[in-house]
Amino acid sequence: MARRTTSSFHLGRVFDWHAEQARQSVLHIDRPFDIAPDGGLVYDGPALAAAVRELSDCLHAAGLRRGDRVVVSKENHFDMVLLAAGAARIGAVPVMIAPIASLESVRTMVDRAAPRLLVAGTGLLARAAEAGVELADKAVRVVRAGPPGAGAGGAVPLDELRGGPAAPARPGGDDDPMIATHTSGTTGVPKLVLHTANTAVGRFPPRMERYRLPLLTTRRDDVVAAAVSFAHIRVVAWASSQLKMAPRKLVAVSDPGLATVERVLEEHRPTSLEAFPNVFQHWEQLVDERPELFTQTRLYVSTFDAVHPRTVRKFLGASRRRFPVWGWGLGQSEITGIMANLFTRRTVRGKARPDATNTGWPMLVGLDVVDPETGRRQARGKPGIIMVSTRARCLTYLGEDDRYRAKLDGRWWNSGDLGVRVGFGRVRLIDREVDMVPGISCIELESTLLERLENASDVTVLGVPGQPPVPVLCMRGDRLDPREWERATAGLPEMAAPRTVPWEDVPRTATWKVRRAALREQVLGTGATFGSGKWT
Repeated sequence: MARRTTSSFHLGRVFDWHAEQARQSVLHIDRPFDIAPDGGLVYDGPALAAAVRELSDCLHAAGLRRGDRVVVSKENHFDMVLLAAGAARIGAVPVMIAPIASLESVRTMVDRAAPRLLVAGTGLLARAAEAGVELADKAVRVVRAGPPGAGAGGAVPLDELRGGPAAPARPGGDDDPMIATHTSGTTGVPKLVLHTANTAVGRFPPRMERYRLPLLTTRRDDVVAAAVSFAHIRVVAWASSQLKMAPRKLVAVSDPGLATVERVLEEHRPTSLEAFPNVFQHWEQLVDERPELFTQTRLYVSTFDAVHPRTVRKFLGASRRRFPVWGWGLGQSEITGIMANLFTRRTVRGKARPDATNTGWPMLVGLDVVDPETGRRQARGKPGIIMVSTRARCLTYLGEDDRYRAKLDGRWWNSGDLGVRVGFGRVRLIDREVDMVPGISCIELESTLLERLENASDVTVLGVPGQPPVPVLCMRGDRLDPREWERATAGLPEMAAPRTVPWEDVPRTATWKVRRAALREQVLGTGATFGSGKWT
């Protein structure tokens, strides 16, 4: 029989483990935790461990037991990680759901999770009450995480569960189900991805962050900041790795809005900064107006999606470090990392090639590019579906095991991404298969337009059968000069007339990806695409 171990990186153990070490980090947050509104903005290692233990006790008092599932769905903040750790500490499985706009989607995911307990934020409860949506069946006990608010109804306040007996610490083994988080959901209801400690943190590629690698990983004197979705699987690896590496300061940003980020970075100048690609893109305005906020940054990290050369160039240019780098990783919730690359000022100088920042090497995984119809390996230079073989693959989709199995071909996982092998073992990302436009790469076309349209804050190219690709632009000031557009499109493939949409009106996921299907319906009134969408 295999030995059942629970390692220090397990979410149910890592905060206690960190508090016992001689070298610890101090966490700074941009607003008080919803679970502790009077707890302040600074937490050292023992304080974080104590918060996790108290949450374990509260969840246990609410009826949560080993092997049960608990859905955590509240306003974005690092306390979502603490709630998840509290559940994992007693052997329960937290299911993390961002409070996305569609309450119907939240209800669908809760049903798929089949939880014993739902921990919901005040804002989510208020929206659900106003819309008349029940977030869970009557048999599911609801706990409110946050101050009193409209719509709390029969939800039990978290504070009423404090002060009871200590819950037994019984985290599962490294190969037992540890946590479920959801995919971005760009094409519909997000899928719930079930991971173990090993698949989420313990195996390559996620474990790479726990080694001291030049340029790439955390140093003791670092100020490590992250503005991410704290309901996402990425933050489990981030938290476990940072607690292992113990930088001087951790900074968790719950609100990636410009005003909040400016305030936080004014106080905590980061040496390492992580965010999603579209968050960095949104922050370009901040680089233009307050470049001094980024002068100390030696490492930028973006994960899970394409990133444009203009964005990378602006941030690297703002740094005053001798050799700042941008670490880019393409990944998925189901399999963590796929491929990665490092970019420098030289990589993106001048008018860099539009594919300069979306070509990388496999992240210690098996990677192939195959014909989507036959499954045969494509020749170098010929596009196909990216297939990945990795021991970090998730266990299943909660409530949708058939959908999970449909994406498997033996040991290979169908990523649903289109790519092309370009030599030296590298692969270039083209598009999501569902969003493809024959003969072009929307990602590269968007990069080119961003380079040429200085006042564009976002560009999304939508493919619709029977007509040229449609560019949707977010412009600073919401204005586009026709002559500027004519110059920007010189020499590019034929496109339809551009549509301008304010940034705040573009539908996005919790990871700030553009929900292209929803945007297509919103702007063009159609759901028709070139892609099959078989592997979404």
